[in-house]
Amino acid sequence: MISDSSELKPTTQWSETKWAHSREEELLDPVSQPRLCVAALLPFRDGRPDWGSFERMLQWMTECADAFGVEITFVLNADTGYVFNLSNELYEEVITRFRSLYPEASFISGVTAVGASPSDFRASCYHPHLEIAQAHSPCEVMIMTSQALNALDPENRRDAYFGIAEKIEVPALVHALEPAFVPWATPFGPWLLHQLAGHVKFTGGKISTLDEPHFLYWASMCRDLGLDFAPHSGDDFGIASAIRMGLPLLIGAGVSACPLICAAKKYWRKDDFDSRVYKLFEAFQSLEDSVFRLDDKGSAAGYKHSTAEILNMLGVIDSAEIHPDCPDLRPGDEEARMREALIRPLRIAGRMNIPLYSLQS
Repeated sequence: MISDSSELKPTTQWSETKWAHSREEELLDPVSQPRLCVAALLPFRDGRPDWGSFERMLQWMTECADAFGVEITFVLNADTGYVFNLSNELYEEVITRFRSLYPEASFISGVTAVGASPSDFRASCYHPHLEIAQAHSPCEVMIMTSQALNALDPENRRDAYFGIAEKIEVPALVHALEPAFVPWATPFGPWLLHQLAGHVKFTGGKISTLDEPHFLYWASMCRDLGLDFAPHSGDDFGIASAIRMGLPLLIGAGVSACPLICAAKKYWRKDDFDSRVYKLFEAFQSLEDSVFRLDDKGSAAGYKHSTAEILNMLGVIDSAEIHPDCPDLRPGDEEARMREALIRPLRIAGRMNIPLYSLQS
């Protein structure tokens, strides 16, 4: 069983390492107060971005974080913000609208390959988004994968990330995910993660998986080896795990359940511990299991529509429309399904006096 990073090879599988066999209980941390990075939804109405709802949503989430003393960082132009459907002009407008509300706050902006070939990787395809985001610093960037990047073997994939980093001037996160989000995506193996974690410009990374506990692997490796690299959980099926391990979250679920997650982060802390937090974990997880449910193709991409329905019912945004060019529309009566999914979290919110979470329609 590999426990020394010098023994890692590009072909090493997680199952061959000690870090894939750690228990979450060994990593519990009730003291740390890591940030909540919320992948903000971009609301639409009548086929156009609804900027009034966008700004109101950001203000609502800020109030949620303030109510529970949670550090919140907004993530703009990620999948929840329809980054793959945005023109460069709209990509920048999202940032400038944010900046008008928060002139000095840092944010994280997703950057992906603009106009890229699915088979021929070019680091230059990431430059347009990098140039736009970095012109509005302070900020961080999250390097979102692309098909040509993901198709590379581990050594070339590392070199590709390093090539993208040459144009990065701000702290950067790398992002790995599995096919439940994008059909051709593959998570990082242990060698590749260790290589990326050692790069001076990569301060952390997000791992989005629904079927295998890669976030636990990342957390175990980084703590065991003392890596200066912060794993951010993108696992919307395992939100409580990140809270219990004292590690940051970077999730779209942070929008639809923002007050509940902020409350859970507070009530897990040693000085504020409330044993009802375990029921709160169950309540918001049951909601997000519905929001991120897999369709008949094994994809959770329709979560954006589900999220919009919830925010609309909470009175945070004015319409449950999604981007007109996005195909991730849930079939059937999604409003009714989300209303049912909200029954338990709303009841727990009421019993725990959690504010800012009640139906408006």
